[in-house]
Amino acid sequence: MMNRENHVLVKSKAFALRVIQLYKYLCDEKREFILSKQLLRSGTSVGANVREAERGKSKPDFYAKMNIALKEAAESAYWMELLVESAYLTKEQFESIYADCNEVIALLVSIAQTQKEGKCDAK
Repeated sequence: MMNRENHVLVKSKAFALRVIQLYKYLCDEKREFILSKQLLRSGTSVGANVREAERGKSKPDFYAKMNIALKEAAESAYWMELLVESAYLTKEQFESIYADCNEVIALLVSIAQTQKEGKCDAK
């Protein structure tokens, strides 16, 4: 069974790939370039920060990167909300990728809770 950190690595990369596909769709089909670029940046940053956290030098470094990933995931959710509310995405398109984003957020919140509860020690 995959541990929580590896699971978030897999899920955040899959989310980034979906964001890239959505970005291509929004640019090519909807001719939307501003909001989609913001989503591309934040959505791919989630996985990049999780990957950096996996290679962190210490537990505090690990948790700092995971918290940055959490902030980027929350930002991604915001851009998706704007895209659906401005009718660039259908409700169905939005709900699918938004669910993936919320799954990543839940994993990252769980990891952040571990730190807050003092279940980790510095390396």
